[in-house]
Amino acid sequence: MFSIGEMSRRTGVKVPTIRYYEEIGVLENAGRSAGNQRRYDRAALDRLQFVRHARDLGFSLDDIRSLIALQTRPLQLHTAAAGIAHRQLAAVRDRIGRLKRLEAELERIAGACDGTDTCDGAAFGECAVLQAMADHSRCEGRHG
Repeated sequence: MFSIGEMSRRTGVKVPTIRYYEEIGVLENAGRSAGNQRRYDRAALDRLQFVRHARDLGFSLDDIRSLIALQTRPLQLHTAAAGIAHRQLAAVRDRIGRLKRLEAELERIAGACDGTDTCDGAAFGECAVLQAMADHSRCEGRHG
């Protein structure tokens, strides 16, 4: 049996987050010791490690809840789990695309000035970085 502190140490999940996971049903409510302390078994530790890994992969708590529920429905397990994983992969690829556009725009802006007061294209007393940020004509689209 594990205390909530031991669960936290073993998984890297903070104690308040473990309590929250119990509250929303992602983690089953812990049994209690005679002193009313939460006590978790190995299955709870395994579940918390699963949740932590899924969160690290960017899965929402709703998707994690669905994946956990699928473990008890073997006929739906493979198709539904694959669908959730593919949806998450598409979301990550979309974010990567946005980040690449953001990187290109920031390279353009940062490249407008070398940090001296003699930047190319800027009038005396003007900042080339601020001018580049204001120039949306060279922006390659939405990057936010």
